[in-house]
Amino acid sequence: MKLYKIKKSNIDNKGLYAAKNIKIGTKIIYYRGKIITKKETERNPKYDNDKAIYLFNLNNRYDLDGDFKYNTARLINHSCNPNCEVLDHNKQLWIFAMRDIKKNEELTYDYGFSFDKDYKQYVCKCGSKKCVGYIVREGSRWRIKKTKSALASR
Repeated sequence: MKLYKIKKSNIDNKGLYAAKNIKIGTKIIYYRGKIITKKETERNPKYDNDKAIYLFNLNNRYDLDGDFKYNTARLINHSCNPNCEVLDHNKQLWIFAMRDIKKNEELTYDYGFSFDKDYKQYVCKCGSKKCVGYIVREGSRWRIKKTKSALASR
């Protein structure tokens, strides 16, 4: 039996949900795709940020394009309070449970976007108490909180 099922998501369109209770550390699903060069990512209009893209930064030379129907893991949405993480397991990207996940809970992970001048174009709809309103990696979210509080004091 698969550990996940596809359902409508409150975060964004469709999502993956736990089909049964999942224990911490469980390997849930393989993130499949095509390895491409950074140069291809930069020059191909498929990867402009005006539409959904499913790219993983593998290293300084390569990305993984996961925009294929056979890659069900692409449906996992971002959350500022994720229950999953992506780990390299024998040169493959796998989604693992970071904590126990209850049946019917949406599977999420931190997309890890960097804090840069364009961060406001990536609005987060996760709804968690930790959410800062933008899809920015956990280690950089303090900058947004500081920015928000600085604006509020003006």
